[in-house]
Amino acid sequence: MAACIIPTALCAYPAQKTLVCFGDSITAGYGLPESQSYPVDLDKLLAASHSKYRVINRGVPGDTTKDALARLPSILALRPNAVVLEFGGNDGLRGIAVDQTRRNLTKIVTAFQAAQIRILLVGITLPPNYGADYIASFQKIFSAVAHAQHVPLMPMIYDGIYTLPGTIQPDGIHPTAKGSAMIAEHMLPYLAPLLK
Repeated sequence: MAACIIPTALCAYPAQKTLVCFGDSITAGYGLPESQSYPVDLDKLLAASHSKYRVINRGVPGDTTKDALARLPSILALRPNAVVLEFGGNDGLRGIAVDQTRRNLTKIVTAFQAAQIRILLVGITLPPNYGADYIASFQKIFSAVAHAQHVPLMPMIYDGIYTLPGTIQPDGIHPTAKGSAMIAEHMLPYLAPLLK
């Protein structure tokens, strides 16, 4: 019979699992204290509902899906059980070809799947001045990747949030502390099936 080589008191507790929030400035909590980013809010919610999980914030402001691919090995090295994947906004703001963004996201999702890491893909939209045609094409990226790769999708990170007072910073892009807390609350039902 295998022996537990750690103190007996610790053997009684299940091993802690890890959820990585892998994204850009929205995940990083740009313009806010680190303690007010949505991953911190999500960690607090999970402490109540899925206490064996801890959340790691791996958001970097300005990152595109190309940057995400470059950072992918460092995320895989963490050996997370699940990942929230929030990229694409900076691709859109820079006018990167929709097909390129879709290919990059597909590569990232495929790498996580190969490592048997569960994924929640998160969608985002663009400001209206980017034009209806480009925005429509851009928004289809996320549902297309989710459908093709058979991963769950939170269709819009700001769904039900963006138009509410006090939820978005003056730049019109990043959430306030209130907005971040609401993102975490809205995300939890999408995440829950992955964390069983």
